[in-house]
Amino acid sequence: MLKVAGIPRLDNFEFLDRSLRTAKRRAHVHILVVEDDERTVSFLQQSLEEDGHTVDVALDGNTALAKGRSKPPPDLIVLDIQIPEPNGLEVCTILRQEGLVSPILILTGRDSPQDVAVGLDAGADDYLVKPFALVELLARVRALTRRQGAPGVKGVLQAGSLELDRLKRSVRRGDRTIPLAPRQFRLLEYLMLHAGRAVSRSELLREVWNLTFDPESNLVDAHISTLRSALERAGEPRLIHTVRGVGYTLRSDPG
Repeated sequence: MLKVAGIPRLDNFEFLDRSLRTAKRRAHVHILVVEDDERTVSFLQQSLEEDGHTVDVALDGNTALAKGRSKPPPDLIVLDIQIPEPNGLEVCTILRQEGLVSPILILTGRDSPQDVAVGLDAGADDYLVKPFALVELLARVRALTRRQGAPGVKGVLQAGSLELDRLKRSVRRGDRTIPLAPRQFRLLEYLMLHAGRAVSRSELLREVWNLTFDPESNLVDAHISTLRSALERAGEPRLIHTVRGVGYTLRSDPG
């Protein structure tokens, strides 16, 4: 299977599974590719268009920010970290702080657990290391856009006095707004989607961090502690409960 390295081959598409070409495609998806290597950009653009998507391109961080702020924004951003300033991590962080909710898939040659954690904590939804198999990239793109646009998904999640707006990326408890970092928001969102059920640490690592390993033995516990501190004022009922030997569960307060 062809691997995509720093300079991809543009003349070798026969490896694509024909089922990808002929499968029923989802509704129009607008993807922003942020990459400064023009041959890689050409390869990604052609590949994504072959998979039925509309592709826009940015070769540097400032152009990426401008196109990420467009109305409507891209449905998904494929973002290389090592682009002219601001770099990909800074672009990701800025767009999340400004309220962008579209999925972000980071592409990079950095593959250490620490690099993965930094990318996801910056607000990325997924992280793919170069060299990568094109078929895997296309599958991840479809999975991210499916997750974002699945019919019937609630825009606002409620658990007693706690309210999470998935489109505005805002959280309220009673009459106060609770600012959360992107990773904290995603963690709370997952717990609220599975409120009342015990969620294991390994499940949270997989679904919130996209990790199948724990780069730090207390990664989940540390984030849960920070999230609890943000959600609970003195005297307020606890929302996130520890399930001994399993993980955590979110239960509604009386409201």
